[in-house]
Amino acid sequence: QVQLVESGGGLVQAGDSLRLSCEASGGTFSSYYMGWFRQPPGKEREFVGSITRSGDTTYYTDSVKGRFTISSDVKNMVYLQMNSLKPEDTAVYYCAASWRAYSDNWKPDYWGQGTQVTVSS
Repeated sequence: QVQLVESGGGLVQAGDSLRLSCEASGGTFSSYYMGWFRQPPGKEREFVGSITRSGDTTYYTDSVKGRFTISSDVKNMVYLQMNSLKPEDTAVYYCAASWRAYSDNWKPDYWGQGTQVTVSS
């Protein structure tokens, strides 16, 4: 069973950049498809993006395409680089891992505890 720990959240201004990190432990990292979700205040958790086990293919929700980038060191770390941040990006961001490849209604098996990102206007 894999454990996930996010870091890197904080308070930034609109237009700023932030990089979130997710460290995985306790499992075979190469077995998992990794991803990021977020939960804005008062809303349901939503998919942000995912990356394949090999790290060579990524998927993103439309609202972050061109601004956010997921990467992996293929060892035990996954990153979410967030550029041109907007107030609507304010949310708790969660790292997630799954035995299954990304698809519609993707539901990962493991979750981190989340890290808060707040973007002020």
